[in-house]
Amino acid sequence: MSIYQNFYREITDENGKITDIDISFNDDFNFGYDVVDAIADKEPDKKALFWCNANDKERVFTFRDIKNESNRAANALKDAGIKRGDRVIVALKRHYEYWFCAIALHKIGAMLIPVTHMLTTEDFIYRIRSAKVSAIICTPMDEVPKKALDAVLSLNIPCKLFSVQKDIPGFLNLTTSMKAASAEFERQPTLAHDPMVMYFTSGTTGYPKGVIHDFTYPLAHIVTAKHWQHAEDGGLHFTVSETGWAKASWGKLYGQWLVGSAVMVFDFDNFDPKQLVTVINRYGVTSFCAPPTIYRYLVRKSTPSMPKLRHATTAGEFLSPEVFSKFFERTGLTLREGYGQTETTLLTANFDENDLADGSLGKPSPLYRIELRGKDGLEVPVGEIGEIVVIPKNDKPIPGLFIGYLDNSKLYEQAFSDGVYHTGDAAYKDENGFLWFHGRFDDIIKSGGFRIGPYEVENILLKHPAVLECSVIGVPDPLRGQSIKAFIVQAPGYSASLELEKDIREFCNARLAEYKWIRIIEFVSEMPKTISGKICKAKLRKRHGA
Repeated sequence: MSIYQNFYREITDENGKITDIDISFNDDFNFGYDVVDAIADKEPDKKALFWCNANDKERVFTFRDIKNESNRAANALKDAGIKRGDRVIVALKRHYEYWFCAIALHKIGAMLIPVTHMLTTEDFIYRIRSAKVSAIICTPMDEVPKKALDAVLSLNIPCKLFSVQKDIPGFLNLTTSMKAASAEFERQPTLAHDPMVMYFTSGTTGYPKGVIHDFTYPLAHIVTAKHWQHAEDGGLHFTVSETGWAKASWGKLYGQWLVGSAVMVFDFDNFDPKQLVTVINRYGVTSFCAPPTIYRYLVRKSTPSMPKLRHATTAGEFLSPEVFSKFFERTGLTLREGYGQTETTLLTANFDENDLADGSLGKPSPLYRIELRGKDGLEVPVGEIGEIVVIPKNDKPIPGLFIGYLDNSKLYEQAFSDGVYHTGDAAYKDENGFLWFHGRFDDIIKSGGFRIGPYEVENILLKHPAVLECSVIGVPDPLRGQSIKAFIVQAPGYSASLELEKDIREFCNARLAEYKWIRIIEFVSEMPKTISGKICKAKLRKRHGA
């Protein structure tokens, strides 16, 4: 019996279809003790983590190893003064030490704050100051220690600094401390509804918001791993994500270990599709999840096949239907999309390989009650656009939903106005029950009385060979209210010109309904992006003066 069954129960109808999911836990549930250590005690040699890097170094860790190393890290951190309730930034890229430190902080009861190693000094300053950070654990690479130290010195506040692997002036070498620490760690008092992890979202407007989840958050990811990614007991799951993003929680730790799957970690800086496929094939990866950008590379003819792979999923941004079909042609696998937010776990997905719609958000997770609602707060009919909202079941807390925004109770209350969680995302449902993403409400273009999701137009733009990247916004138009403007980064070999602009516009408008026609094109050398790589439409609007 996999350990997730201690906390998870499926309710099915007479046809075996899951209609509801019940998650239960003790008041002191803690993933570190009740999952990691429990597996280690029962199956100490069970594989937990396969790690390799671009220089062909590799390490394999069992659950006994993870228990022992996380205990050593917990002892070292506790001896250095880290305690329950402290907030600790962790910037460890894809180093295997991340898994030791994350579990160690859970065991101590300190709040884990994963961040990307790409943060600037100003980014560190904002996060340290706003979160009142007690400590930073970071990689010795990419000048991260210098940026972190400069941030702490500029703020002139007490903040403990730890590095791994190397001695860094001003930092305690956690790797060295762990070697001298005990592998035994007495269970510390923590509560299931204590804050466990906080992610800073990369919003398109304003400063990033701190999104806080409690210790029950990992349990909601059972659905993510079991029903969407199809991670298997004894299998090996590989999600491509740096540990600084919430995607790492979705695919590199919680749900996978709960269902008994090991996780694959490839520690790299520069993406090479052939190298990625080599890792998949060498280690026998059975389930794989990556952002659409990765799949665009993987469908190229020069990419090797992946005969050992059995399941593939994607999420995070728009993926052209052409990629779905090409991936199936190359691998024989159906690529299944899913949807959720930093504030949530998996909300909707193409769960069943025999019941899916390429390019859709899939169907609601049985863990949640989800509706599409209009501005009047009522559910919209099939085919009409509404906001995706999550509704409590039987007035119980919603599993996997965040418990607060950092120091912003007003914003949190707004997100849960009318007693439901408002995602701010617009979609419509077809007659088969599949949800189709229409855009953020802030990004929806209103032209000539029509509501147009930018992704609909961007999908067509990306089919033109001259378009490497694109983003579509609505700009003021005295006749239509808004016109559609496309910002385009041209592909190598193409130069911006009036002729190319005309060719792209004619190519796209011949494939779009008239009300979706592109009226204006602007070529740009690069797109303004958030630190997580999302195109920032707000900056494009500002550039246009819209």
